[in-house]
Amino acid sequence: MKRWLDNLEEREGLTALVTRCRRLVIGSYAILILMMIYRGVAVESDASRIGPMVAFVLPLVLFLPSILARRARGHAWLAFVSLLYFAQGVMVAGLPGQMARGSLEALVSLALFAGCTGYARFRSRQVKAEA
Repeated sequence: MKRWLDNLEEREGLTALVTRCRRLVIGSYAILILMMIYRGVAVESDASRIGPMVAFVLPLVLFLPSILARRARGHAWLAFVSLLYFAQGVMVAGLPGQMARGSLEALVSLALFAGCTGYARFRSRQVKAEA
């Protein structure tokens, strides 16, 4: 795997890989937040209780400063948090009538994981190369 990533880095260049991973992170991050807001507003039975929605959205929003500041370490931690959403999506997919929503949540969180790990790796290597 390391050899494959090194070959990819030589072929594509660090700047292109960092840009691609950042786009993947921003896209999947936005979709996951929207899915969690939708879940809190439309899926929960009592619309007056925003507690569950805040519980699902808050962990993602806490990483917004790291994403905006383009910090590799923040992206690495967000990758770990995205695995919680992946596990949740897999569990929701097993519920009757929720397979599509759970599968979509699992796929989006998996894309967020891949983008964050790629960004953390390539951005840290880019910063080392610039120094």
